[in-house]
Order: sequence, then structure tokens, then C-alpha cells
Amino acid sequence: MSRNRGAVSSPRLSVIQTYLAGCGRTWEIPSAESDLAYTEQAFPECPACPHRVEPEGAVGVSAFCTLRPVTAPHPFAGLAGLLDGLTE
Repeated sequence: MSRNRGAVSSPRLSVIQTYLAGCGRTWEIPSAESDLAYTEQAFPECPACPHRVEPEGAVGVSAFCTLRPVTAPHPFAGLAGLLDGLTE
């Protein structure tokens, strides 16, 4: 007797990637994620860092820094061409 078990998805493979924080620090982390949140905030300059994210209205959520793979484009890179269209 045959049963349809449905599609079986394989987990995303985690490779070691180098992640970059806004302050310039890097971490080598085994992950396939496009960005990560650094919540430890263990460096002395973290409380005053301009890249620190303070969630508003979120109960129990602490400040964090977004880590992105060093190979990823800047998150606002797609907006760069918009200014050219406004000046024409």
C-alpha cells in the first residue's frame, strides 16, 4: 500500500559566513541567514553606538545591532538610483 507523505524539505545548509556590524566589527558565524541581531551589546561603545537599534514599544526586547554578511549590498543600495530620476 502506497501513502503520499508530501514533500520533504531539507534544512538550509549553514556555511560559515563573515558578518559585519555597523561599527566595523566582524564575526565568523555558521549561518545562512541574510542578517542577524547581536543582542549581547558587550563592547564599551555599544550604548552610544549610532548603529544600535532600540525597539520602540516592544516589551522584553532589548537593543541590538544588525549583522549582515560582508558580501551583502548595503540595505539601501537599491535606493541609490532613485535620486537620478528625480533630477531629470
